[in-house]
Amino acid sequence: MTVETISTAKSFEGTQGVYRHKSVACACDMTFALFLPPQAADGPVPVMWYLSGLTCTHQNVMDKGEYRRAAAELGLAIVCPDTSPRGESIPDEKDNWQFGSGAGFYLDATQAPYVANYRMATYIAEELPTLVAQNFPVDLTRQGIFGHSMGGHGAITLALMHPGRFRSVSAFAPIVQPSTANWSRPAFEKYLGSDEKAWRAYDSTLLIEDGYRVPELLVDQGTADGFLDEGLRPWLLEEACQKAGIQLTLNMRKGYDHSYFFISTFMADHLRWHAERLKK
Repeated sequence: MTVETISTAKSFEGTQGVYRHKSVACACDMTFALFLPPQAADGPVPVMWYLSGLTCTHQNVMDKGEYRRAAAELGLAIVCPDTSPRGESIPDEKDNWQFGSGAGFYLDATQAPYVANYRMATYIAEELPTLVAQNFPVDLTRQGIFGHSMGGHGAITLALMHPGRFRSVSAFAPIVQPSTANWSRPAFEKYLGSDEKAWRAYDSTLLIEDGYRVPELLVDQGTADGFLDEGLRPWLLEEACQKAGIQLTLNMRKGYDHSYFFISTFMADHLRWHAERLKK
C-alpha cells in the first residue's frame, strides 16, 4: 500500500508528517498525521494511536495537542488519524456536527447509505496499522491507544474489542456510554439501525458488562466540562470497572473544560503513563 506525503517538518529532532492514502475500508482517500521521534532513526519504536473527537480532523491534536516534546523524549511514534471518511461522494449531513463528516464514532456502519464508507473500526484496527507498519519504523508489538471525547470512546472500545492488541489505553473526557448519550444515540441509530443489541459492540460500559476486559484504564476529565453530565458521565465507566475488577484511574481535574487547553495540559502525563507500559 502506497502513501503520499503531504508535508513533513522537523520537530524536537523528530519528524512531523502528514500523509494521504487510498483506503479500502472507507472507500475514499484518508489523511493521517504521524510524528516519528528521533529514536526511530535507530529502529522501530512503540506506537501510539490518538483518536480525535467530534468535528475534528488529524490536524487539531497535531496543532494544539502539544505531544511532540514528550513523545521525542520518550521515543514514541504518535499516529493521528482522521475522524471519518470525507469527500463529495461520501454521504453526510452537512448541518449536523454530531453525524457524518467529522463524526464517524469509530464504528463500522451497517445501514445504507453509510455502510460503504463509514467503517472506521476496521480502518483504525486493521488497515491503518498495516499501512503504517509497512511504511514507517514502528513496532506493532508495542501499541497504545488514547483519544478525546468521541475519540476516547473509540480508544476504549477498540481496546476492549481487541484484547491483547494494545498494551495501554487512556482517554480524555470520553463518551463512556454512547448508546444512551444525547449526542451519540441518534448517530448510532443511523449508522447501526434501530436494534440496540448491535450498539453494544461500540459502548464501553456495555462491552465491559458483556465480559470484555483490559487490565487498566487511565481517564482524565475536567469538572468544568459543559458536556460532563449529559454526554460524558464518567461515573458510569467507574461503576462498570468496579463491577468487572478493571483498574481505573479516574482523575477529575478541577476547573478544566472540554477543550485542547485541557488536553494539552495533561498530554505529557498520559504519554509517560503509556511509555511505562509500552517499554516493559
